[in-house]
Amino acid sequence: MAHVDVNPDFWRGRNVLVTGHTGFKGSWLSLWLYAMKARVSGFALDPPTSPSLFERAHVADIVDDARGDVRDIEALSHALAKSRPDVVFHLAAQSVLRESYVDPIGTVSTNVMGTLNVLEAVRQFNLKAKAERSGDGVRSLVIVTSDKCYENREWVWGYRENEAMGGHDPYSTSKGCAELLMTSYNRSFAEPAAASARAGNVIGGGDWAKDRIVPDAVRAFAIGRALEVRRPRAIRPWQHVLEPLSGYLLLAEALSGKGVAVAEGWNFGPGPESEQPVESLVDTLAAIWGDGAQWLHTGGDELHEATFLKLDSSKARTTLGWRPRLGFRDALKLTADWYKADLERPASSMQEFTLGQIRDYCRAV
Repeated sequence: MAHVDVNPDFWRGRNVLVTGHTGFKGSWLSLWLYAMKARVSGFALDPPTSPSLFERAHVADIVDDARGDVRDIEALSHALAKSRPDVVFHLAAQSVLRESYVDPIGTVSTNVMGTLNVLEAVRQFNLKAKAERSGDGVRSLVIVTSDKCYENREWVWGYRENEAMGGHDPYSTSKGCAELLMTSYNRSFAEPAAASARAGNVIGGGDWAKDRIVPDAVRAFAIGRALEVRRPRAIRPWQHVLEPLSGYLLLAEALSGKGVAVAEGWNFGPGPESEQPVESLVDTLAAIWGDGAQWLHTGGDELHEATFLKLDSSKARTTLGWRPRLGFRDALKLTADWYKADLERPASSMQEFTLGQIRDYCRAV
C-alpha cells in the first residue's frame, strides 16, 4: 500500500479525548491535534515530572484540561460525558519500566485497571448515547500500550502482532494484560471498536522522566557531566515521538471508517536502521550535542531489562499505509534541537517551537 498521510480534514472540528494528556506522548499528541483544529479534551493526573513538556509547551492553554485518575471510573465517566468525544486516545499509564520494581501495585493497577475503566466507561457512554439518541458515541478508541507487551524471547527478528503476550517485570506484564483486556472487550461487546498501538523506545524533546536514556543524557550534558550508561549493548527500536503518534492518528481514522475490521493490535516501530544499541544512541547524541558531551559505562544492576527487542511493523505499513519518516540520526537531531531551544529560548516560545517541529515533520518526505 502507498504511504498515507494523517488527514487534517478528518480531525478538523472533531471532539477528541486524550487520557494522559499531561504526559510526554500525550502532550505531543494534544499539540498535534490542536494544530489540526480538533477540539481536544484531556483527563490525567498532574504532569509526572517538573519540568515537563506539558508545562514548557503550555498545553493547558490549548486543551480542556481535566485532572483525575483513570482508576476512578466515576471521574473518567464524567470527563467522557462532558467532552462527548468521537475519538478517545488512552495514554494514561505508569510508563517507566524500572519504576514498576519500586511500585508494582501502582503500576499494575494504573495500567490494567485503568485500561479496563476506559473500556467500560466508553462502552457505557456509547450505550447511553444510543439509548438517548444523542449521537454516535465514541467511534474510535486507541489503547496505547508498549512493545514490552510481548513475551520477549530475545529473538533477532521483530515481534509481530500475533506473538504471545507476556513480560518478565511488572511493567511488561501490565501491558500484556491491558492488551488481553482490550481483546476480550472486542470479542464480548459490539462496541466500542478498540485497537491497541505498540511503539518502540520513543524519544523527543520535552521528556524529563527518570531512568530513560535520552532525558538522563540531556541532564548530564547540560551541566557538563558524563552520562552513566548501564547496558550500552542493549538493542532497542529507537524512534522520534512523532513517528508512532502518526500511526495512532492513522489508526483512529481507520477505526472510524472500518470499525471491527481493524480493531486489533498494531505495531508502530522504526525501520531496521534505527534498531541500534544504546552505545550508538549515546555516541550519536553526544556528537550532535557537542560541548564535549561524553558518556561512560558503569555496569548493570540486579534489575532485569531485555537485551534485544525489535518490532515488525509490516501490518501497519501494508494495511494502514503508515511508515516512519525519520532516520536514526534525524530523530536524535530533532530531539537535541528541542532541548537546546528549551535551554536558550524564553519559555513563552516553546509551544510555537514544538508546533513548528510538528509542521516540519508533516512536510517531511
